[in-house]
Amino acid sequence: MAAHDAPPAPPDTAPPDSSPAALHRLVACEYCDAVYERMPISPGERALCLRCGGELYRESRRHYHRLLPLVITALILFLVSNAYPIVEMDLKGVRTQTTLLGAVQALYADQMALVAALVFATTILFPLSELLMMAYLLVPMAQHRMPPGFDRIVRGIRQTRPWGMIEVFMIGVLVTLVKLSTMARVLPGIALWSFAALVIVLAAMLSFDPRDLWRYLETPADNATAADAERR
Repeated sequence: MAAHDAPPAPPDTAPPDSSPAALHRLVACEYCDAVYERMPISPGERALCLRCGGELYRESRRHYHRLLPLVITALILFLVSNAYPIVEMDLKGVRTQTTLLGAVQALYADQMALVAALVFATTILFPLSELLMMAYLLVPMAQHRMPPGFDRIVRGIRQTRPWGMIEVFMIGVLVTLVKLSTMARVLPGIALWSFAALVIVLAAMLSFDPRDLWRYLETPADNATAADAERR
């Protein structure tokens, strides 16, 4: 009996999968808007866009679990940094000290209102706003609850983050201290050490992309469903 070729399979006319698990796996490049299906990657790896080379996402589960303790630590260090003097100078027996807010007030008193506003915004207002917004999201998420206004807060964090420049302020303070040390005795205050620790904690926080918070918003049941869908 002669063998016959099997007829070709009919074309797949099934509609695209629009289930929550399938939509959860989609990721868009923020640089060229190309859309990809999110694939599992190992810790420390990152996925890049084939069209423009921009970063799509990275494995951030380990960073996410450390994020809330980092935010709480950063808030404590921020309060200490602004409550205590940054530096104390001893010039011929006369001691002067100032806090960060005192430096802003001194700039404003010296008719440098624009510089004072810039220092206040980049070292106090924007960093504190980002920390409070992160805490507002992460505390309910730790209890598997969706905080109100989640999408607007995430966008606010992404818009606020580039304006936080505490590390730039820290470098400026160190340069100033070196120059002043030739004219007066400079005594670093508690806030200076707190600022140094705050810069390190903020650097660890900045390694987490706030867009990834969407992935950890689901309840454990939703996460298990999505994981099963990826394995299939």
